[in-house]
Amino acid sequence: MQIEIRGLEKLSFRERQAVILKESGKSLETIAKQLQLSQSSVATLLTRARSKGYEIVCIIPAGELGLGGEELDEEG
Repeated sequence: MQIEIRGLEKLSFRERQAVILKESGKSLETIAKQLQLSQSSVATLLTRARSKGYEIVCIIPAGELGLGGEELDEEG
């Protein structure tokens, strides 16, 4: 599975860092330690980022869904 974050260009550098870490599954505490910020500052960054409307898109290959690797035909 691949995750794509759309709308990162709308975010500040610090917001991008916080979002990428959060969407990678890191806890607020871990993010705060890594960015050397308080947990409340990280929460603020994430809230601001959400208000700017970034989106998470999951790209899941058909093979991971048990649908095989070949292209699926569209039925009309």
